[in-house]
Amino acid sequence: MSTVRGERRAGRERRRAQEFDSFVAGAAGRLLHTATLLTTEPLRPPGANPRALRLLTAALACTYARWDRLHGEDPYDRTRQELVVRFAREVWRHHRPRGGPLDPLTPQERLVLVLRLYEGVAEEQAAALLGLPADRLRAVCNRSVATLRGTRRPTARWWLRPSTRAVS
Repeated sequence: MSTVRGERRAGRERRRAQEFDSFVAGAAGRLLHTATLLTTEPLRPPGANPRALRLLTAALACTYARWDRLHGEDPYDRTRQELVVRFAREVWRHHRPRGGPLDPLTPQERLVLVLRLYEGVAEEQAAALLGLPADRLRAVCNRSVATLRGTRRPTARWWLRPSTRAVS
């Protein structure tokens, strides 16, 4: 009797691994590009984005751990949400420009821009995910686009501002 249970469990684990492998094969490229945009690492040459790879690997590991509990939920949305949460939690690591296309933007501006314009997440859904009012999200998105177009100066970052303290 226990060997039958063991075989069933092994079969379920194989199916689970195959389903997850299929998901990763189809979604990993786009998710890696999303993570690379968030971390502002260069898109080329391949392998020039170790922070994005770490961020994506952690998000995929979390999705795999919850794979059986998704119950009809889109695994891509779940992984993207985990990616966003992990980026927001580690945002202090992603402040310095690294040569990526979104370097002029602050981490919040990158997050909003990537979710809204690259990933195509609806405004209300992105606002709920980030815990922002919809009008604030819209303002951040507009400011980000204006910065990238060059019609607005980049937002001043506190770590790049010259010291205002008097030297004694």
